Amino acid sequence: MLILRLQSVGKKHQKIFRLVLQEKQNKLDGKAIANLGWWNPRLKKGDFNSEKINFYISHGAKLSDTAWNLLIKKGVLKGKKRAVNIAVSPNKKKK
Repeated sequence: MLILRLQSVGKKHQKIFRLVLQEKQNKLDGKAIANLGWWNPRLKKGDFNSEKINFYISHGAKLSDTAWNLLIKKGVLKGKKRAVNIAVSPNKKKK
């Protein structure tokens, strides 16, 4: 199954994300079938190829929750945002 997800690139503490099309079983750093855009969270800027995104979605590709919410926010897709569960490390203690 194909999935659209965000792949992190860039230096430590200066992450930039690519929106890529991958097989669901591949690792996040694995080979991407297509690059469909980028997102810089520090500058809140990005560029997405909406034609290709809509093409792959119409042909059965799924989106990760974070990618879905980002594309909704930027107006590439229409719909409601999804709830994203952020995993907390069990080693970190709350004060």
